[in-house]
Amino acid sequence: MKKITLLMIASASMLLAAPAVNNTPVNNGPQKGMFIMNKGQGTGMNMGNCKCKMSQKGQCKSGNNMKKKMMKQKMKMNSPFLIKHGLPHLTKMIMPYMNDPAFNLTAEQMFQLAKVRKTTMSAIMEAKPKVMALRKEIVKASQAGISADKLKDKVAELALLEAAATMTHLKCIESTKAILTKDQMYFLLTNKSKKMNHGKKQMMRGNNMKKKMMMKMNRSQSMKCAPGKCGQGMGK
Repeated sequence: MKKITLLMIASASMLLAAPAVNNTPVNNGPQKGMFIMNKGQGTGMNMGNCKCKMSQKGQCKSGNNMKKKMMKQKMKMNSPFLIKHGLPHLTKMIMPYMNDPAFNLTAEQMFQLAKVRKTTMSAIMEAKPKVMALRKEIVKASQAGISADKLKDKVAELALLEAAATMTHLKCIESTKAILTKDQMYFLLTNKSKKMNHGKKQMMRGNNMKKKMMMKMNRSQSMKCAPGKCGQGMGK
């Protein structure tokens, strides 16, 4: 009798533990009480779709600095001049200060500067496409296996075009300096150095932000518990 009673208890407990079978047709839509996972759930509080605000400022600054560097590099690559660095573009530097009272340009100076810029730009815009086309032609020919001796004349032609553009640049600098006073030249050079220092400070800030972010990330990673060790020593 005891055995029969034990068997009956065991079978009853198994029936109670087993899930009830639902013979009603299944609805494809969401049912009451069901947990529905939305898009982005399970990815660390939707971090896959959202940007981290804490690191966004540093990333934006470093991204802008990278863009500026790339733009400068591209300008050098597309430059038609023989000397691609070191010679100032004075007429371009003057443009933001044309109506600045501190720069104090006269009407005659404005007229002369506009004339110099127009002459310079027209000469450079005429030379640039020729320089770029000839550079590409030489590069493609070299890649195709054409010997250096056969490309000698093309290289000499390119050098002449770049030299002519550089002479135009030098004349522009000379003419601009002749129009401006010593005080106006000092104003330009001072503002240029200020901009350069400001740019260096921004770069340093961006680098410091990166270092701080890396330190925070390293700290947060070091604070994470190893698998199976969380809570050890808490009861001591």
